[in-house]
Amino acid sequence: MDIIYEDNHLLIVNKAPGEIVQGDKTGDEPLAESLKRLIKERDAKPGNVFLGVVHRLDRPVGGLVVFAKTSKALSRMNEMFRKGEVHKTYWALTRKAPQPQQGELHHWITTVEKTNKSTAHNHQVPDSKEARLRYRTLATGERFTLVEVQLLTGRKHQIRVQLSAIGSTIRGDLKYGDKRSNPDGSISLLARRISFVHPVSKQLIELEAPVPAERLWTELEAAALNNPTK
Repeated sequence: MDIIYEDNHLLIVNKAPGEIVQGDKTGDEPLAESLKRLIKERDAKPGNVFLGVVHRLDRPVGGLVVFAKTSKALSRMNEMFRKGEVHKTYWALTRKAPQPQQGELHHWITTVEKTNKSTAHNHQVPDSKEARLRYRTLATGERFTLVEVQLLTGRKHQIRVQLSAIGSTIRGDLKYGDKRSNPDGSISLLARRISFVHPVSKQLIELEAPVPAERLWTELEAAALNNPTK
């Protein structure tokens, strides 16, 4: 358990790709239950442990996930997410550099639950939800590009489907058009940073997840840090 931040109200972890945040039809133990068991054993709690799921990450995605340890924190964090007061930044490795190098994507997304797949449309269609994000290119390597994304809305598979819609599929994301899977079954998308005002203490919380310990990631991160104006 890679715990990045913890206090009496919040628990923020760096989720590994492959872990599920909340239970699904696979029956695999979700991260929320694993954390409950850890807290119960670590803190010798006699009763049930409360741990609310504030938001989710897709199973093949790694990075920062926020949980609430109290009902007060859960309700307040839910409201903050609803109002757009929680700012999330993602890093993605794409097969093709987006053009232009930075901009805003605006689509309408529909989802088929049976196939667990979303589609991005250029105009509003029945049962679609508006999806917006901002992106910028941080570094470009021989075969992949490091792209930073800021979500302006929160839709199912939003970053994956919107980047795919402009031809910049995420490395390893077979569902949305990439041709080759990653060895560990992950996709090269990382919930890199999160910032918000703590729902109880009112302090500013700013956290960052490390990039995966893989040469491609570390080289592109180094290139991005050497070109901070991009």
